[in-house]
Amino acid sequence: MESIWLEYAWALLILIGLEGLLSADNALVLAVIAKHLPEEQKNKAINYGILMAFAFRFVALFAISFIANVWQIQAIGAAYLLYLGLKHVIKAKFGKDNKNIHKDDEKEAAGKGFWPTVGKIALADLAFAIDSILAAVAIALGLPDSPLGNFGGMDGGQFLVVVLGGIAGLVLIKFAAAWFVQLLEKRPALETTAYAIVAWVGVKLAVVTLAHEDIGVLNHDFPHSTPWTLTFYGVLVGIALIGWFAPGNKSLTEGKS
Repeated sequence: MESIWLEYAWALLILIGLEGLLSADNALVLAVIAKHLPEEQKNKAINYGILMAFAFRFVALFAISFIANVWQIQAIGAAYLLYLGLKHVIKAKFGKDNKNIHKDDEKEAAGKGFWPTVGKIALADLAFAIDSILAAVAIALGLPDSPLGNFGGMDGGQFLVVVLGGIAGLVLIKFAAAWFVQLLEKRPALETTAYAIVAWVGVKLAVVTLAHEDIGVLNHDFPHSTPWTLTFYGVLVGIALIGWFAPGNKSLTEGKS
């Protein structure tokens, strides 16, 4: 019995790290979407975004079986993240005036007002919630059955691991969002990086959709395989590093002068 709980503890640590990565992505997107708003509205929009992230993840916890079995839900989340990410990246790389891309986006977003911005944040939160829960369930379902019975359509111990991992991710969103707002001022190139990460998470959801048993384009176990997992996180870290060292970022000395 002790070996089972050690396995559960190890899975929970892995899940907290995974949720930390997904939460950082979610927090960065919150900061980017709200970036154009006045300072008071920006903080308010981010707080709304964090609350919605909490709500969507807890709702997703109690809809695990639905999310895991209905490929259309996964497909919608993948399509939205791909649209949100690629729209900005393509515009940034192939637009008429690449140097003014962020300013143009801010002018366009500013015309949409506070509540449309909150709505855009809500859609992003929902898509990230789907991805977060699917990732958590993929890890939890690999654990042996516990003596805690069943809850939420799955083994009670497995469900508890998903809940605890989700809570850890939400705490990280709370602290990461405010930090990313400040970071974007010093490193504006991270805005495009954030949207590239969003698109890549959309690819991940698309892979899950294509591996669904009702679609069958990819092998059902492929999204949880070691090669794909290493590829996904390797590319994710690569995108983040490219964005961090991009020439479009302000130097620290420039920021101080």
